[in-house]
Amino acid sequence: MTDTIEKRACEAAVYVIETGATVRHLGISKSTVHKDLTQRLKQYNYALYLQVREILDENKRERHIRGGMATKRKYQHQ
Repeated sequence: MTDTIEKRACEAAVYVIETGATVRHLGISKSTVHKDLTQRLKQYNYALYLQVREILDENKRERHIRGGMATKRKYQHQ
């Protein structure tokens, strides 16, 4: 079971690094992805964790802007 969790965490990390995607774009629960990338990956592959951490921090800093833009688009189409 640990092998599959480790594999899932590493695959999610590579996807996030390559695309800059948020944790919601991976097709599994946001909580699971977040735990994989912030806690489990740190144990399995620290170098990969550091790269992902930068992207997650950037996404967190920008989320209020994305939310505002989504609201703006919503009301422009009405």
